[in-house]
Formats: sequence, structure tokens, C-alpha cells
Amino acid sequence: MRMSRRQLLGGIAATGATITLTSVALASGTESEERKTTGERTGARAKEPVRLELARPTGPHPVGVTELHLVDRARREPRWTGAGERFRELMVGVWYPAAKGSGAPAAPYMRPRAAAAFGAGAAKILKLEPGDIDWAGFTTHARTGAHVAPGRTRRPVVLYSPGMYNERTLDTSAVTELAGHGYIVITVDPTYEAHAVEFPGGRVVEPAPGLGAIEPTAQRNKAALDVRVADIRFVLDQVEAVARGRAPRSLGRPRTLPRGLATALDPSRIGMFGHSLGGMATAEAMRLDRRIRAGVNLDGPLGYDWADPDQLLPVARTGLDRPFLQMGAWLTTSDDRRPHTHRHSPSWRAMWRNSTGWKRDLWTEAAEHNSFTDYQTLLPGLAAHVTLPEGLSTHMIGRVDARRFTASRRAYLTAFFEQHLRGRHQRLFDGPSPRHPDVRFID
Repeated sequence: MRMSRRQLLGGIAATGATITLTSVALASGTESEERKTTGERTGARAKEPVRLELARPTGPHPVGVTELHLVDRARREPRWTGAGERFRELMVGVWYPAAKGSGAPAAPYMRPRAAAAFGAGAAKILKLEPGDIDWAGFTTHARTGAHVAPGRTRRPVVLYSPGMYNERTLDTSAVTELAGHGYIVITVDPTYEAHAVEFPGGRVVEPAPGLGAIEPTAQRNKAALDVRVADIRFVLDQVEAVARGRAPRSLGRPRTLPRGLATALDPSRIGMFGHSLGGMATAEAMRLDRRIRAGVNLDGPLGYDWADPDQLLPVARTGLDRPFLQMGAWLTTSDDRRPHTHRHSPSWRAMWRNSTGWKRDLWTEAAEHNSFTDYQTLLPGLAAHVTLPEGLSTHMIGRVDARRFTASRRAYLTAFFEQHLRGRHQRLFDGPSPRHPDVRFID
């Protein structure tokens, strides 16, 4: 599938690496900054909408989930949102090991109105009708409102930040895997940047045109990244508050937290991972906030403009003294393509040289940028039901075996946090594994 440079840039996860399924709508400027959507498709449907299933968690615990609407009354929305008089608002998901037999039926992949907005953009790329795919109806293998599984000690906390323009749901496969292994995982939506963020009451906030208007690209990426990092630090404050028995900062009456959550959170053992811009946010948040003890960057460059070695993030110049894992595929723009490793990327090279903490660099040649998201599972699932545009799947997720690489990525993520938040040595990081033949160690 051939796309214009403008369409490609519309879906870039801060880097020029690849498209997302709603990039055409974003690039054309057809989506508003904030609107209410009906979640309904007009016209008759000839068949039932496609519903997909994500990889099932392999951990010993069932998984529970709840959502929180947080409000930071110490910050206003950034100028580029056009909503500068509002306090900064966030929607976060809290995923956790659940007590058996508690909770409502499986949680949807997205809230219905956010799913409608997301699906409208995706339909343009997939050449389908909005509503042909039930984005809200995927099986997440998590139950809403379940009690937190009892434990003898508090549980480590892991934060997740998605790629640019993406929702917090876009790595639910990895999030539920970690929760099933006993972690409390908090996923954070980037309001006014993500395709669609749905708040209680049905209000949907979509990307602010002001962000896309910022030039040059390095300044746009910096603007988005600065907000992300501030969001993460605010969420960390709320983790500490809840762990001390206080309510999180929310708008109006706080939502009741799942039973057992406050006493399960361990604010002394916090990790973070993110994809693309979310990986950049992970590294920068670690530089600024020592509460994050270990981090994972999934294919995110560590420069505001990866092709310009003078545009490094501050963290690439200083390095980190705490554990940091980098997993990459390819850096691709209209005129260049190279492996995303510390041997080929100026920003990763600087980070590698300047970091004194534990570090690993893992590369998968057959993968692409969105292989590090749920697209690695969703696109092959869609291909079983509909005909995808030629070249779309290869462009987004490469030619790596979808099931095998999803299992590998989840295994390395879980092993990383087991080693660095729970102190359990993981042989998986001692060298290449025959169980994960797609993953190469870069020395």
C-alpha cells in the first residue's frame, strides 16, 4: 500500500517509523479535538462485526481491571491543546492480579465511544465500513471491578505509555500478562494526543490540531514528550497517595477503588515500559524521577529527531544508572532504513555509552515498529476475516511469526521486571534462547 509522506507522518509514533490504523484521518485533519460520538453505525450491516481475541495471559492469577479519571489541579492543559483553561485530565487503566470468582464479565478493549472514533479512522486504512470491526468488543481476559488477589507482601507497580497518537489500550496483551504474574500495571492515556480518550459521561477527546501544527518535528515531539513525562510523575504521586490510604485526585467524587488495591501497591518497587514515544517517555521519566527503578523502551528513538545526532534527549546524554532494556526492529523514513540498535542509532548509541546501570539491547530483524504493540496480534486476526490492503500488514508488523514473537516479547518484559523489581535472576538475559529464535542480543 502506497501512502503519501503526509499520511505517513500523521501516524508516526514520534519517529517516522510507521503508520497506525488511524493515520489517514489524523493527517487529513478530519477529526475534532473534542466531541461526542454515538458509537453507532448507520445503515444495514450484512454480517456481524468482527471480534478478535488477544493472547491469553499465562500467569497464575486471573486479571482484574478498573479505570480512574484523574485531574491534576496543579497543571493546566498545554497551550497546543486549545483547552488551556482546563486542569490537566487523564484516564488511566489499573490492571491487577484478581481474586478468583470476583468481578463482572470481561472488560472491553475500548470504551464504546472511543472505539467508534478509533474505528472511523481505522476503517479508512482498512477500506471497510465503520462498525465492521467491533473495537470495543475484543476479549481482554480481564474482569471489571474484581477484588485484588490477596498476597503476603505488596506488589510491584509497572506503568505503561503508548506510542504517539495511540491509546493506552494498545498493548493490552503485555499488560494482562504482567498482571497475571502478580504486577499492578497502570496504563496512561495521553489526552489531546491519543486518537480517542473517553471520559465518564461519554465525552471523547481526540488529537488537538495544535500539536500537529508545531514545527519543526523535533519541537512537536518535545512538546508531546514533556506533557507525557509530567503526566507520569503525577500518576506516580497518585500511586503513593493510594498506597497511604488516600483517594487519588479526581474530578468530583472519586470512583471506588477495587478492594485490596491500596494495601497491594508497593511504591518502592516501580517500573515502566513504553512503545515509541512511550519508550522515550519511559527513559526521560526515569532520568527525572528516581521512583522508577527499571524501564523498557520498545523501539522508541532517544532523540527528538532521530536522524539528527544533535537532537538527543537529555537522558541519552546523561545515561541511566538503573536497569534499562531496549528492544528494537527498524528505523525507517522515506529515505533511510537501518536496524534499531545501539550500533546503528545515534541516540541509542549515546544512551548505551553513557549508562552505567544494567542494560541489554535486543533486536528482531523480521519485526517492524508496531510489532511491539497489539497490532502484532490484531492484524493477523483481522486478515482471517477481511482482506487487508496490500502491504499493510508487512509495513506495520513485518514478517515475524505473530504468535511466537508476541510470546517472546511478553516473556522478556516479564523476565525484566522479575529480575529488577523482584530481585529474581532471569537466565533469559544471559544470552540467546532457542525458545525465542527471533530475538538477537546486540553487544
